[in-house]
Amino acid sequence: MNIHNQTIDLGNGREITIETGKLAKQAHGSVVVRSGDTILLATIVSSYEPMDVDFLPLTVDYREKYAAAGRFPGGFFKREARPSDTEVLVMRLVDRALRPMFPGDYHAGTQVMIQLMSADAEVLPDSLAGFAASAAIAVSDVPFDGPISEVRVARVNGEFVINPLRSELEEADMDIMVAGTLDSIVMVEGEMQEVSEGEMVDAMEKAHEAIKAQCEAQNELAKKVGTFGNKREYSHETHDEALRSRIQDEMYPKFYEAGKTGATKEERKTRFSELKEAFMATMSDEEKAEKGGLASDYIKSAQKKAVRDLILNDGLRLDGRKTTEIRPIWTEVDFLPSCHGSSIFTRGETQSLTTLTLGTKLDEQLIDGALVRKTEKFLLHYNFPPFSTGEERPLRGTSRREVGHGNLALRALKAVLPPVEECPYTIRLVSEILESNGSSSMATVCAGTLALMDGGVNIKAPVSGIAMGLITDQESGKYAILSDILGDEDHLGDMDFKVTGTAEGITACQMDIKIKGLSFDQLREALEQAREGRHHIRKAMLTEISEPRDDYKDHAPRIVGLEVPGDSIGAIIGPGGKIIQEIQADTNTTISIEDVDGKGMVEIAASDKAAIEAALTRIKQIAFPPTVEIGEEYEGKVKTIMPYGAFVEVLPGIDGLLHVSELDWKRVENVEDVLTEGEMVKFKVVGRDPKTGKIKLSRKVLLPKPEGYVERPPRGDRGDRPRRDRGDRQGRDRGPRPESNG
Repeated sequence: MNIHNQTIDLGNGREITIETGKLAKQAHGSVVVRSGDTILLATIVSSYEPMDVDFLPLTVDYREKYAAAGRFPGGFFKREARPSDTEVLVMRLVDRALRPMFPGDYHAGTQVMIQLMSADAEVLPDSLAGFAASAAIAVSDVPFDGPISEVRVARVNGEFVINPLRSELEEADMDIMVAGTLDSIVMVEGEMQEVSEGEMVDAMEKAHEAIKAQCEAQNELAKKVGTFGNKREYSHETHDEALRSRIQDEMYPKFYEAGKTGATKEERKTRFSELKEAFMATMSDEEKAEKGGLASDYIKSAQKKAVRDLILNDGLRLDGRKTTEIRPIWTEVDFLPSCHGSSIFTRGETQSLTTLTLGTKLDEQLIDGALVRKTEKFLLHYNFPPFSTGEERPLRGTSRREVGHGNLALRALKAVLPPVEECPYTIRLVSEILESNGSSSMATVCAGTLALMDGGVNIKAPVSGIAMGLITDQESGKYAILSDILGDEDHLGDMDFKVTGTAEGITACQMDIKIKGLSFDQLREALEQAREGRHHIRKAMLTEISEPRDDYKDHAPRIVGLEVPGDSIGAIIGPGGKIIQEIQADTNTTISIEDVDGKGMVEIAASDKAAIEAALTRIKQIAFPPTVEIGEEYEGKVKTIMPYGAFVEVLPGIDGLLHVSELDWKRVENVEDVLTEGEMVKFKVVGRDPKTGKIKLSRKVLLPKPEGYVERPPRGDRGDRPRRDRGDRQGRDRGPRPESNG
């Protein structure tokens, strides 16, 4: 084996090591990355033959093996199956960082796989995944304009920390994943607690310092292996420069003029298609057969250049807006009367219908991953049906894009949710994208804010979101930053930068950059322009509903929380859940209880206040039982009938014995002649058994005595009768006991 290693010192006694040449040697590139006890295996395989496509067919897969954490997978089959949302989100982070770095004319099927083989409870693997993937490519012969690396930067107690430990991250007010090259940033995604634009750029600059060190380490490893600057040769495209020049000269001015009309998405699509068809009609059948695909690519290229130049030269966008202009906005709340909250947010040709559902603790989402087992009280789901873009396509479950967009919107809104003590609900938002022409994830953020306020959730502040774009000409140095980009501007542009926040600061961001050399000054300018756009959008939202409603909807569940002593949890639940199920059935409520730091946390939910109060009373009687007073009268349920009496509930969880002799003043032969199980009976507590402590009850003392009733004397009391001398057997003396014979 020819094993090579490289080590990166992170400071504070921590380091990252990369090793190649030991594992997965038949892959085109493989590395083992280790930090602490977290170990990742990353591999790349890329076909030597191109696919018949005009893009890079790249697949990035990330999996966390349960064995890495010493756990069994849940479920019946006990085997890892489809990827979890957490794994999908890591795949997207790595894919978005790698994809722009492959050559544009490289079309071979390429698969990058990253597997978590060992898990350190404190060292998070997601911040190492992008680094591991790039290192695997660096030691391969696959063409790549890298290396790149990806790190997490967090702010803990006012200080920026690179790749913080899990315990440190829990204390952070900024959590951002940043990917970049030696020269610039290429990808950003994160959440934060209403921070300023300047603070966010400072975090990215800090991250880039660490990224550069990790990129240098990859280059050093590639030099040891011999792959630095030594990549495979390929030829995946053929070109016809004469045809390219002809199309550029003929089609560019037509697309330029068509782009000035300020048409709608469909009108623009139709016009551009007509121009393309008109040119294709000038080609002979032989030319179409031989060069039709090339002509199509060159027409796309001419269209892209015309649209970009229109923005750079005339400051005019495809729909007629200026670079800082936001599309028209209209909103509506309480659109769906049966939902706990609902809203419509429409910006131009992008529309989200979002619903709010409030649930109990029993509705929380269980996250059962290889590394984490927990529950989530806030869920946000994003659905992107094909009709939203006027398309027909098969429905094959939730896409990676839907998972990613939903997660971004969730992180944007999470920062403004009220504390659990104030809002104990499990909250689910669902965004249905009904129309899409860019920025649908940001429409989800805005619609989610409106739905929360419509449902009476007392959020800290309204959150708005905007997607920014960038068009650059690297030859002239010209660039234009675009506010509220269209779908075409996202496709044709150099950057997609989504920013969400309140009036006080940023709560989440996501940025993908397709070019090299974007400066931090340009990032600052984009963030400032985004801030102005967010304020404009938020102002439009607040004209519909300015603050959360005073109360939840009438048909929303009501929830009350109660803290009880930890040692009362068992009594409240009862054997096999008998007591808590009985309370739920009797009061028509939903009750959950859990042990939190030795305390019992009870949550009661129902559709009306009276039901909650009834359940609350029952639980308080068990958790904080009143003292049973001898001589006091009570009413309770007959629990069990025995031949000698009945056991009756004095107070919840406390039973007493109602002896057959205490049922009535007259003699009772059969207890069931007087009582039946389940009926309520009034009684008086008359004492406790001195040996067992059992409570003794009497029903008859509450009944009137029959006329002429004579009390039976207590056992052992014979009144005036003389006590017989047991030694005098009617005058006969037994005499002395005879002696034993031994």
